[in-house]
Amino acid sequence: MGDRIIKGCPRVYNEKKFNNLKEIINNSKEVFGNDPAFKFKNSETKEIYTMSYKDYIEEVEALGTALISIGLKDKRIGVIGENRYEWQEAYLSITCGTGIVVPLDKALTEKELLSLIERSEIEAIFYTSKYTEIMEKAQKENIGKIKFFISMDLDEKTGDIYSQKELIKLGKDLIKNGARSFLDAKIDNNAMAVMLFTSGTTSQSKAVMLSHTNLTTNIYDITSIFDIRKGDVLLSFLPLHHVFECTVGFLFAMSVGATIAFCEGIRHIAENLKEYEATVMIAVPVLFENMYKKVWQGIDKKGKTKTVKFAIKLSNFLRFFKIDLRKKLFKDIHANFGGKLRMLVAGGAAFDKEAEKGFTELGVDTYQGYGLSETSPVVAAENPTYYRLGSIGKTFPSLETKIVDPDECGIGELAVKGPTVMLGYYGNEEATKECMIDGWFHTGDLAYIDQEGFIFITGRKKSVIVLKNGKNVFPEETESLINKIPGVKESFVFGKPDEEDENDLKMCVEVVFDRELMKAEYGLEKDEEIKAKIWEKIKEINKTMPKYKYVKELIITEEELIKTTTLKIKRHEEIKKVLK
Repeated sequence: MGDRIIKGCPRVYNEKKFNNLKEIINNSKEVFGNDPAFKFKNSETKEIYTMSYKDYIEEVEALGTALISIGLKDKRIGVIGENRYEWQEAYLSITCGTGIVVPLDKALTEKELLSLIERSEIEAIFYTSKYTEIMEKAQKENIGKIKFFISMDLDEKTGDIYSQKELIKLGKDLIKNGARSFLDAKIDNNAMAVMLFTSGTTSQSKAVMLSHTNLTTNIYDITSIFDIRKGDVLLSFLPLHHVFECTVGFLFAMSVGATIAFCEGIRHIAENLKEYEATVMIAVPVLFENMYKKVWQGIDKKGKTKTVKFAIKLSNFLRFFKIDLRKKLFKDIHANFGGKLRMLVAGGAAFDKEAEKGFTELGVDTYQGYGLSETSPVVAAENPTYYRLGSIGKTFPSLETKIVDPDECGIGELAVKGPTVMLGYYGNEEATKECMIDGWFHTGDLAYIDQEGFIFITGRKKSVIVLKNGKNVFPEETESLINKIPGVKESFVFGKPDEEDENDLKMCVEVVFDRELMKAEYGLEKDEEIKAKIWEKIKEINKTMPKYKYVKELIITEEELIKTTTLKIKRHEEIKKVLK
């Protein structure tokens, strides 16, 4: 069963394939020149304005030309900052003819950031004003090889700090005078174009090497699976340094002529969806799950629960006969999101089935995808053609997948092979050899693949709790059930030594609760009453599971769990905090 190799699914849409990012921007400039690449909001007047593909890509070309003119050809260049078009401009000006881009996590501490500046051997860095103090320290202490500091915010060069805006002006003048160093630059499609650090501490984080071939193959697969095109507006929420947002929400969007708008923060999602008339949003499941909870809280407040549930039944019946009235039946709900939102794509963690199914029933088609930094990133995704609730869809067209060492239930480690798999970990041959075996990248995720080729992720190999009787407990599975308890924000399931048998583990859970919701839902305010209510609900969940999975201990807190910038629980850090 472990030798069963799953070939990539057939392409749903036949679109153009690009060999490198430069071909993408050249095509976008020519084909989508007058179309909006970005939508912005004036922070004072709140007026929405746009920037065309032609204007944007001409700035990219000018910036790249200027970077080469100051001596940065074939150098490594870092980019750090909030999501904004200048970040994307810097990224493309580096990758499309200058050198190698090193996107850095905007949530890093000063110590971590300085460590990565040194490790990556970057010779220049683009940054926003938020990082001015850290950059001053890097400059003063001569950290690593860094020589050029480029501000996204300065209007002109100040001391030794370059201005991105001024470099663009310089580049435009150079191009007018015949400079073609960037415009005619040849791209090595199979060399490292991106150095991407995985999440984790700086000593443990690995530097993933990605090529143009890696990225453009993934973009081609996304284009042939998802019907996202010119005219769509994508609301960008996840940090751009993260490969999921970078490839899907940025590079892919540019390749099809879609428009990108930047979310101002988690509290502004509904407002931004309306203002920008967004049609598509790509994010992590927890974000959509919280949005879904709020939708139903709003329905409950208005006393329309029965009406909406009846409308869903009616709509589902009609959809069976290819009659789709969801937009009309649920227009009030759609109005909360601006009335144009048609698709949600979740990736980065397991997606609650109820939220996925629920959004689709309300008229916003919702799909789950799966990927890793090492696979550029998307390995598989659902779409209307390949859809099975609870799965991550089918293997992408350019790839192959298989399950390594499956158990009696067919669950084993998911392995991937194909042209989107990284070149390796920079400067870490040992780590590369550990995960790359006979051309197959071992993901560290446990999964099974059904007879029709749909992939189901069951948990992280490292987070599986192995009991004395040899049974495996996947904490994510129990967490998804506990997270559905009204008033529970999130949960963390872990194993700790059992007092009755020190050679075995007992299942425990830390629950983050919402005090206001606990009061509204149950009329409870005291911690001991809230804990008793949650414990009562957990006991009900226990009854639905085999005894070895029973949760036997509960901790409650209002403090958020420790997470990565893409909202994944940092399990090792959280368990240290809980058990100390």
